[in-house]
Amino acid sequence: MNSKDLKQIELDKRYLRMARIWAENSYCQRRQVGALIVKDKMIISDGYNGTPAGFENVCEDNNGVTKPYVLHAEANAITKIARSGNNSDGATLYVTASPCIECAKLIIQSGIKRVIYGEHYRLTDGIDLLKRAGIEVLFVEAAEQ
Repeated sequence: MNSKDLKQIELDKRYLRMARIWAENSYCQRRQVGALIVKDKMIISDGYNGTPAGFENVCEDNNGVTKPYVLHAEANAITKIARSGNNSDGATLYVTASPCIECAKLIIQSGIKRVIYGEHYRLTDGIDLLKRAGIEVLFVEAAEQ
């Protein structure tokens, strides 16, 4: 591996650690997920799982079930870009948990070209779809961070 590749791996680990810290902003009890979108070595968006703007910051109902309108971290980060003057063409998404299939569709449509994630989810359909779309997907183990 050349020094450019090693430098990129170190950057990937660093941004993923930052996404983990960002996840701490989530009010969700079951799982806190954070996401950062990086383009040209600049963080252009961030997100964490939670309710839409203006809603109470409660993600689960009285039975501990996630409310159907809770947004995933990736969706929050991608939709933030839509409200800014920026775009995510060619960007990298760092997310603490592997994307679901719904978020994978948003990632594909947003022009993101790399996805770095830190935890496997029991379903792999999101990761499978990203790979099918030609998006580079890389799992970085927690121990490496």
